[in-house]
Amino acid sequence: MQSIPVDTARLGVLRCAIAPEAKLSNPETQEVKKDRDGNPVYTVAVTVRQDRRRISVIEIAVSGQPKGIEEGQIVKVTGLTAFAWSMGDRHGVSFRADAITPVHGTAAHSKGGDA
Repeated sequence: MQSIPVDTARLGVLRCAIAPEAKLSNPETQEVKKDRDGNPVYTVAVTVRQDRRRISVIEIAVSGQPKGIEEGQIVKVTGLTAFAWSMGDRHGVSFRADAITPVHGTAAHSKGGDA
């Protein structure tokens, strides 16, 4: 799997689309996925809009539960990495970050803005 560091400064405004959810390793048993150190893995859906282009939504995995993040809130993503993957006929890109934190002073459900 090839990892690609992502320059978040070039992504424009990053806004939480879906609040943090535990990532399941087994949906039948509701077992939560763990990282190498045994920490639970969470996913946060984030909207990305660059230079007035169409909005994209990416799901970002992060170790440990991100605190204080609500839907609609502008967030800061630290250490974002993209991973190209393929399994048989399927392929795609997944994202992982060191941390996702709220940007203070932004209203959670504010109207307008860039994203």
